[in-house]
Amino acid sequence: MEIAFPTLDALPKAAADFAAAMGSHRVFAFEGEMGAGKTTFIKALCQRLGVAEVVTSPTFAIVNEYTSSLLPCPIFHFDCYRLRSLAEAYDIGCEDYFYTGLCLIEWPEVVASILPEDTVYVRLSVDERGCRTLTFNV
Repeated sequence: MEIAFPTLDALPKAAADFAAAMGSHRVFAFEGEMGAGKTTFIKALCQRLGVAEVVTSPTFAIVNEYTSSLLPCPIFHFDCYRLRSLAEAYDIGCEDYFYTGLCLIEWPEVVASILPEDTVYVRLSVDERGCRTLTFNV
């Protein structure tokens, strides 16, 4: 499936379309170049999923937890860019998060080997005109 959003004005609709396509999946691994808009998209998605608090990048915290008014479980937003090894992921208890809430993971490469089998990989790309496209299979 592909969802394109050529401008930031189209971001809320893209987030709504993605939310509608999520189904029962609980772990989403977002891949894309630096500056592709992974964090920006996840912020919009969290809003769409009923998060009232301010969604911020978990770059230094590694994981932020949010409460949704629409979901019965917490939302965990990961940024694994600063993790240097799988051992560090184990140290923060990554595996526990993957089975207790909705997980939205940026830079999933370091933790890929411990992600659940049904993880949905989402590729975010930017074309020469600045249009962003999410590509994923659910």
